[in-house]
Amino acid sequence: MFTRIMALALCAVVTPVWAETSGSLTTGFDYSTGKYGGSTSTNVLYVPVTGKFYSDNLTLKLTVPYISVSSVGNVVRGMGPVRTATSTRTTTQSGLGDIIASAGYTVFENESLMLDVVGNIKFGTADANKNLGTGENDYSTQLDGYYTVSKTTLFATAGYKVIGAPAGITVNNIAYGTLGASQKTGDTSSAGLMLDAAQPISDLSPGTRELTVFVSNRISSTLKIQANLMKGFSDGSPDYGGGLMFTGLF
Repeated sequence: MFTRIMALALCAVVTPVWAETSGSLTTGFDYSTGKYGGSTSTNVLYVPVTGKFYSDNLTLKLTVPYISVSSVGNVVRGMGPVRTATSTRTTTQSGLGDIIASAGYTVFENESLMLDVVGNIKFGTADANKNLGTGENDYSTQLDGYYTVSKTTLFATAGYKVIGAPAGITVNNIAYGTLGASQKTGDTSSAGLMLDAAQPISDLSPGTRELTVFVSNRISSTLKIQANLMKGFSDGSPDYGGGLMFTGLF
């Protein structure tokens, strides 16, 4: 699902922080596996380093990832099957993933509600010859909303993505969205779930449908740990996935 591509699973699901924050640095891993309607599994390890900087209502974010993919070469992470498999032999390729930059602006904020408009660019820096990406840039815009009542935060995303078409592959521009909730379970901990969905990117892949559950805990005033588990409900999504993220605040 696109939200997972942009922010690595639950790094995208951060409940609103009403106090001013100058920035953060996040790293960890996300692992997924699935057959995507075929007979052979595609396994993906994704290790990002994400820097996030705040200035008044403006938020800037940059993600530089390492990616390792074991597959028969027909599945691209975040897109599902994009071509017909021509081999049954699984190979493993790894290297730099797609660098992602985003800029968000808070257009409305009060004690309970926050609305952000966000623009994203996925640069095609992952090697398409190694099946680590498409080698093309993608562009998207989205509206993020957070509504907090007592210890519960409801959040949603609605967006549209323009996808760069690799040579010889027909792709569709898509709408995507997220619905979720986060509940504070203690002074420094929270738990929640989110449902991601997106339209089909290609005729070979149905739209994505993924349910993710997560827990997070602030270990100190400057360090947060977050874990998640994901289940896919479409041949365009992994069957299962999970990750662990560490965020330092500064």
